[in-house]
This record gives sequence, C-alpha cells and structure tokens, in this order.
Amino acid sequence: MAESDELSLDMLFDWLERMPVPEGYKVEIVEGAIYMSPQRDNHWDILLNIVEQLRTRYPRRRVKNDVRIDYPGHLNGFCSDVALLKEGASKDLKGHWRFQDVEFVAEVISKGTSKNDYGPKRDAYAAGGVPVYLIVDPYEGTCHLYTEPKDGTYRLSPAIKFGDPIDLVDTVVGLTLTTDDFDHD
Repeated sequence: MAESDELSLDMLFDWLERMPVPEGYKVEIVEGAIYMSPQRDNHWDILLNIVEQLRTRYPRRRVKNDVRIDYPGHLNGFCSDVALLKEGASKDLKGHWRFQDVEFVAEVISKGTSKNDYGPKRDAYAAGGVPVYLIVDPYEGTCHLYTEPKDGTYRLSPAIKFGDPIDLVDTVVGLTLTTDDFDHD
C-alpha cells in the first residue's frame, strides 16, 4: 500500500461509526486491529464503582468512559473503561482528548481481549506517560497496579485481591479505591 493510501485511525473509526456494531459492545483499535468485546453486567458494575469513587474527588468532566484517545504506537485508538484527565485538559485539533492529559486509566478485562490490557495497551499507556494504570481482573478476583512509567515500562505493584484497598494516595490520583463491591466473574 502506498504511504498516502495507508489507513489512519480517523479512517478506521469513521468506518466503525458506520458499521452496525451490536448494542452493548465496546470497539477499539489496538495496534491496527479492531476489537469488539461485549460489556457484561459485572464489567459495568466494577467500572461504575471506580467512576463513582473518582467522582468523590474529581469533577464529572475529568472522568471519561469509553472515549477515544489515541496513544503512541502504530494505530492505537483506545476507548479506556475509565480515564481521568488532568485539570485543564484540552482536546487536540481533531477534537480528541490528548493522551498527554491522562493521569489514570482503569481497564476491567474481558476474556477475549485481556492480552491487550496486559500487553500492547499497557505498553502504550507507559509510552504515553500515563502515571497510573489499573487492571481489574474479575476472573482472578485481583487488581494489578502499574505506576511510575519510565522508558516505556511501568513499575508493577503486588497483586491486590478483591476486598483489599487500592492505595493511590501517593500518586496523582490522591485517593484510595475500595474493592469490597468488586465481584468475581
């Protein structure tokens, strides 16, 4: 394919908007591949729980869900389950939020796309300098906390079991998330 004919994220998302994506499915692009995953009840309950806890400290406009944000790497247009933007965050010239303004991301994994959350998405978030990345794994009943991105990699904290608090007080998030209401799948 000639360089001028190369697909762009904008072209791919434009096509996706015209496709009959089933209701209740999340669509995102990871390293140029399109992924559709169903949003289960438990998935929604967990991410809403995280959003509600963030809302105790942050205004609604800074907390995003399933909104396209383009990240470093080849064709990475993610629609994170939860993203917290910096105060004063601004959209780019195309009207998209900028990855440079993301302070926190939480992903609740799905079986079919978990390899993306633990692999290329984690790597893109680290390359983009997202200070705090949280993976919630309802199949294991654990959370995995990644912080302090440096040279495209994160520092990984020990796994946190559902029911134990996620201490983010010493991070840009500045609060502790409870996991008491997170359920196993």
